[in-house]
Amino acid sequence: MKDTNVKTYLDDINAFSAQMEEPSWMNEIRQSALEQTDVLELPKIERVKFHRWPLLDVQLEDYMPDAGFAVQFTEMKDNPVLVQQNTVTIFEQLSTELAEKGVIFTDLFTAMKDYPELVKEYYMTKAVLVDEDKLTAFHAAFMNSGVFLYVPKNVVIKEPIESIFIQDSTSKQSFFKHVLIVADEHSEINYLERFMTTGEGKEKVSANIVVEVIAKAGAKVKYSAMDQLGENLTTYMNRRGHIMRDASVDWALGVLNDGDVVADFDSDLVGEASHSEVKVVAISAGRQTQGIDTRVTNKASHSVGHILQHGVIRERGILTFNGIGHILKGAKGADAQQESRVLMLSDKARGDANPILLIDENEVTAGHAASVGRVDPEEMYYLMSRGLPKAEAERLVIRGFLGSVITAIPVKEVQKEFIEVIERKLNA
Repeated sequence: MKDTNVKTYLDDINAFSAQMEEPSWMNEIRQSALEQTDVLELPKIERVKFHRWPLLDVQLEDYMPDAGFAVQFTEMKDNPVLVQQNTVTIFEQLSTELAEKGVIFTDLFTAMKDYPELVKEYYMTKAVLVDEDKLTAFHAAFMNSGVFLYVPKNVVIKEPIESIFIQDSTSKQSFFKHVLIVADEHSEINYLERFMTTGEGKEKVSANIVVEVIAKAGAKVKYSAMDQLGENLTTYMNRRGHIMRDASVDWALGVLNDGDVVADFDSDLVGEASHSEVKVVAISAGRQTQGIDTRVTNKASHSVGHILQHGVIRERGILTFNGIGHILKGAKGADAQQESRVLMLSDKARGDANPILLIDENEVTAGHAASVGRVDPEEMYYLMSRGLPKAEAERLVIRGFLGSVITAIPVKEVQKEFIEVIERKLNA
C-alpha cells in the first residue's frame, strides 16, 4: 500500500481479524486506527529524512514456514522461550512451575482469546498509543503477530525469558510485530529479544515493530535486545517503557540491522522514584541509514533517567542519535543524563549526535555529552607500538568503545553472541 486511501483495506483487515478469531474490541481498534492513518502525520525524527521510505507499504499474504528453513533447537535450555517465524509460532516453552505461578508467555492472538481482559487493559493504552502518529496507527491497523508476557505480583524469575523473531527473506509478507510485556507489582524479570532475517531471498518488505513494557509499582525489568534484520527490510521500531512508582526498566539495545531503520526508544517515568537506564549500540555500514530517537521523560518527582548511546559507522553509512531528556513540571528532584557518541571509520560516513534537554521544573539535575569523531590515533599508536597489527588494534578500540552496552546484558552467553555479531558486521 503506497499513497492510497487506507480505507480500501477495511475488508482485508476484517477478514484477517475474523481468521485470527480476535475479540470485537481488537477489531474496533484496527478499524479506528485505519481511519486515523489517513489523517495523522509521520513522527518527527530530527535530522533523518525517511518520508519517502516504503514504511506504508503492506503485504497481507498468508505465510507457511519451510520446515527446512527453521532454526534448530538441539541445544535449547530450560528457560522460557518463544520463537516466531514471520506470523507463525514454531516453538514455545514455559515451565509448569512458572505457569502455576500465573506467568503467561504466549503469542499475542492466543493471549487475546485466553486472557482478553488482561490484554485489553494494556494493549496500546498506556505505553504506545494508537493515535500518536501515522506509524503507530498503521501498526495498530495491520499488526499481524506478536507476543504477550505477563508476570504476576511478587514473582521473581531468575532465568532469562527469551523471544526470537525470524523474518523469512523469501517472503513478501509484511513484518508487523507487537510485543506486550506487563511486569506486575514487585515482580522481577530478565527479558532477551532477537530480531533476525534468514535465507537468501531479496524480497523488499516493510517492518513495523512496537514493544510495550509496563512496569508496575516496584517491578524490575532488565530488557536486552539484538536486532539483526536484513538489508531487504525497511523498519520502524518503537520500544516504550511505562514505568510506575519505584519501578525500573533497564534497556540494553543492539541496533545491528543491515537495512534502513528509524527507531523510537522511549522511557516514560510516570511514577515517583521510577528509574530507567537506556544503553544503545548501533552500527551502520554500506549505504544504510539508521536514525535513533532515544527519549526519557521524567513525569514524576525523584525519577531518574540516563541515556548512553555509542555508534560506529563504516563505508557510506549514516547514523543519527537524538538523545532527548525531558523533565516535566512537577518532577522535582528528577535526574536526566545522556551521552551520545559516534565513531566514524570512513571519510564517506556521516554521523550525528544531537543532545536535547527540555527542563520545565526547578530543583532538578540534568546533563548531556555528545561527540562525533574518528578512532583516537593515540590509542592506535599505543596498541600498535605493543606489536598489534592495525586491524587488530582498531578492533580492540571499537570493542572498548561499545563495551558499556555489551556488559549491561545480563546473560554471558548473549554477551558473547553480541560481540560475535558486532565483529562480523564490522568485518563484512
